[in-house]
Amino acid sequence: MGKHILILEGDGIGPEIVKEARKVLDVVNAKFDLGLTFENDHMGGCAIDAYGVPLADSTLEKARKADAILLGAVGGPKWDKLDRSIRPEKGLLKIRSQLGLYANLRPALLYPQLVDASSLKPEVVSGLDILIVRELAGGIYFGEPRGIRVLENGEREGYNTYKYSESEIIRIGRTAFEMARKRNGKVCSVDKANVLEATMLWREVMDTLHKEYPDVELSHMYVDNAAMQLVRAPKQFDVLVTGNMFGDILSDAAAMLTGSIGMLPSASLDKDGRGMYYLKRD
Repeated sequence: MGKHILILEGDGIGPEIVKEARKVLDVVNAKFDLGLTFENDHMGGCAIDAYGVPLADSTLEKARKADAILLGAVGGPKWDKLDRSIRPEKGLLKIRSQLGLYANLRPALLYPQLVDASSLKPEVVSGLDILIVRELAGGIYFGEPRGIRVLENGEREGYNTYKYSESEIIRIGRTAFEMARKRNGKVCSVDKANVLEATMLWREVMDTLHKEYPDVELSHMYVDNAAMQLVRAPKQFDVLVTGNMFGDILSDAAAMLTGSIGMLPSASLDKDGRGMYYLKRD
């Protein structure tokens, strides 16, 4: 039986690049008789224009029923001044949490033809092939309490909560170790365990989980050092695994090693390996 794909073109360059991706899917579908079917809807700024919200309940229901989701891009200057509660990015966060898309896989692979497009010297990045595994459904982006409040002295204060449970760390850690087994057998876990209790626990859990994967080499690195090492000697890494915020930053840094963020594909998967595939990450 064929698979059903929900297409969310999104905003900005999204419709343009999704159009080209759809051409490829149509060719593959016909050539190999895959029986793929497609359905289009909106998420992000275009959904705000169409439905008044960045992700309509009807669209979310279609996403639940689909075998996969293809996403173009989300957000743009047109919607930057909207209230935080209905910004385009809220739709992206909602679909991740509601569908349990906790594992974000972002390979950074430098093709020989594009080595001169990288911001680093060819000898530093030639042959680059790393995978960043980012926890996508927890951490500071989803932690409560959060908000902006007025203190007794009348000054405003913004606050967020950075937290991770053992089960959240175990499931993303297991994804990283399994990926490493299919690659070069090395995992580098990135944290800030010298100052953040949430990542102290992260490191402890990773060490415990590692006992189930004795064939995989595990190392730890503070996030500030990891950022430096990515631009100093990126080929030392095989699989990088980290939390939501650190992964967001490091994966964009890795994008420039390949010449452009547009060169980094992205998959956000649930526990069954079903999920959403990005053509451009924001």
